Amino acid sequence: MYRKISKGNQNLKKGILIIGSFVIGLALFAQEISHETIVVNIEVPVRVFDKGKFVDNLTIDDFEVYEDGKLQEIVAVYLIKKTIIERKEEVAEKKFTPEVSRNFIFVFEIRDYLPKIGEVLDYFFNNVLLAGDSLKVVTPVKAYRIKDNALNTLPKQEIADQLKRILRKDIYRGSADYRSLCRDLEKILNTEGLEGELKKFMCMEILRKMRELKYFDQSKLLELSDSLKQMKGRKNIFLFHQKEMMPIPTFLSQEEILDLKKDISFDVETIKRAFSDPLISCHFLFVTKTPMYALDITRGISFEASEIQMEDNSAEIFSAFNEMAKATGGLTESSANVAFAFQKAVDASENYYLLYYSPAGYKKDGKFRKIKVITKNKSYRITHRAGYFAD
Repeated sequence: MYRKISKGNQNLKKGILIIGSFVIGLALFAQEISHETIVVNIEVPVRVFDKGKFVDNLTIDDFEVYEDGKLQEIVAVYLIKKTIIERKEEVAEKKFTPEVSRNFIFVFEIRDYLPKIGEVLDYFFNNVLLAGDSLKVVTPVKAYRIKDNALNTLPKQEIADQLKRILRKDIYRGSADYRSLCRDLEKILNTEGLEGELKKFMCMEILRKMRELKYFDQSKLLELSDSLKQMKGRKNIFLFHQKEMMPIPTFLSQEEILDLKKDISFDVETIKRAFSDPLISCHFLFVTKTPMYALDITRGISFEASEIQMEDNSAEIFSAFNEMAKATGGLTESSANVAFAFQKAVDASENYYLLYYSPAGYKKDGKFRKIKVITKNKSYRITHRAGYFAD
């Protein structure tokens, strides 16, 4: 009797296992089907220019969107001007609610306070900033956020004037160590009787300290990205960066000069992932005006002891920030007139199309999907986000 019951139990257990395996198999099969039929909608802010002027008369039929080279079906297009949806085209039941609230972030990586910076702020407060917009200003010293109720309590121009004073003070403080090192280098080069290896050693010590004072690196960009994720609405970043000049004594060898090149390489994929957000657009404003410290140090060297040349050290940082602007669909402007460059960039940022499409065969695999937007009938200059990560 005991053996029969035991055998019956074994058969029962086998049956349960078979049924359980079948149920699990169905569940896994269902999960696989579900995975393969994920539907997502990708938003692509697009700016279209003809000879520098925004083109605002395009329709859904004028655009084509490609993902990794494959044509996609556009399901909606919205024309946005400032914070207003001026026109919309939606296919069938596809309707979206575009985010149009705005955050402005100014990042100043500048060693000189230029009068044109004042014009930047005047133009922004008088022609761009609207009720409901927010502004964050990052100086070489600290960050400031204009409170939402500031415009209700103070005139716009007064706020702009306060920011000018803050920027002037912070830019001067932020470059104080660099200017001090320039003066130390000038003294070494002008010291009579100081020659040979001792002179070279003292110069190298000063120049290495200068190298370490370079402002921006990848970690700061990632910090900026993290802070943006805490903000709701669209984030328009304007990164002001002045070209960097390095004083190089002519008696240094090529090996010693290479030693002074600070490694500021950026992992492009990391930066792309950090800023891969349709709500972020970064505009890079490269200020080509020669910094005053570069002019001062060359003026301070006597003709007899003129053993210095100023080397433009901006190539790597320019390349990195330019790539970030392109990845987010922003603009890069280079000019000695920072106010003119800013006006071009901010005017471009205020007008854009929002295109929506559902990727065919979408898979959540974490890979980067490259986006390309074209217009069918005419060749325009187009900027848009480079792509997205399928997370």
